[in-house]
Amino acid sequence: MLYALAEYLTRFYSGFNVFHYLTLRAILGVLTALTISFVIGPYIIRRLSFHQISQTVRADGPPTHLAKAGTPTMGGLLILASIAVSTLLWADLHNRYVWLVLLVTMLFGVIGWVDDYRKLVLRDSRGLSARNKFFWQSVVGLGTAAFLYFTAVTPAETELVVPFFKHVYVPLGWLYIPVVYLVIVGSSNAVNLTDGLDGLAILPAVLVAGALGIFAYATGHVKFSGYLGIPYIAGVGELIVVCGSLVGAGLGFLWFNAYPAQVFMGDIGALAIGAALGLLAVIVREELVLLIMGGVFVMETVSVILQVVSYKLTGRRIFRMAPLHHHFELKGWPEPRVIVRFWIVTVILVLIGLATLKIR
Repeated sequence: MLYALAEYLTRFYSGFNVFHYLTLRAILGVLTALTISFVIGPYIIRRLSFHQISQTVRADGPPTHLAKAGTPTMGGLLILASIAVSTLLWADLHNRYVWLVLLVTMLFGVIGWVDDYRKLVLRDSRGLSARNKFFWQSVVGLGTAAFLYFTAVTPAETELVVPFFKHVYVPLGWLYIPVVYLVIVGSSNAVNLTDGLDGLAILPAVLVAGALGIFAYATGHVKFSGYLGIPYIAGVGELIVVCGSLVGAGLGFLWFNAYPAQVFMGDIGALAIGAALGLLAVIVREELVLLIMGGVFVMETVSVILQVVSYKLTGRRIFRMAPLHHHFELKGWPEPRVIVRFWIVTVILVLIGLATLKIR
């Protein structure tokens, strides 16, 4: 909205042309989302506390988590509001990718909200059943994949880009739809599984979103994409503003979610952020790089899968508890140590992911 206003005002004063720069609007997106989070965060936390929308703690979990009972949950509302307002203010609203990412993020947020509402307000410990949750995730994921496939203009939009190699693009054909579906739904659930400690999921999500913003800028720039040997896709550069909004919203939420947390994200935030990261990676054609940069999310998900499979086949558990962060807690690591070390691992993996821009 402010971008459209600035574009109109350029008719009267050329100085407003500065808002055409994606980098400036991305920075403004970060700062706007961060400011919104700081302003409305305390209010949302108070309202959640007043209505007793708070965390329940599993009795079989790490003993240190018992003190977390009663912590306000559904703080993902703060993240979604900050992302939406900041993006609508600074992004080019004529760009279809911007609307698609916003829509998918909000729809996954709605799925998470229903689950949280049933568990935290209606006190139904089952929440939204796994079958229903997966069904609605699949509806949105498949619908998004089909939309991108049938509206693709160039072959580059549906090819799998292999990192570390120049001009190695694998045509996916109709397989593009299941691949996109798996990335979006898989990423959504992976972030949700990781969201088990104070700040554990949000900072890796922020780091990955920031890196994806760099990929979006390069992919949407004719000269940079040609120089780096990555496919050029018109209009994708605008997603750096969405990524900036996600970064600002995430950092704003971390202000309140850092150990010891004043508020928890809940499924409404985790499912939405994960879906947003998956979709952003799909649009910029860096699904494989997302696997690298989001390695912490991947490890957490794999730990759950291995634990379930091992217990069903052999009756034994590989880890003391899954997801992986609980395993380290039960080994005696203090919660802050687990969190910070997972953050450090993410920084390393994001740097490796960014290196793929040059190492080809």
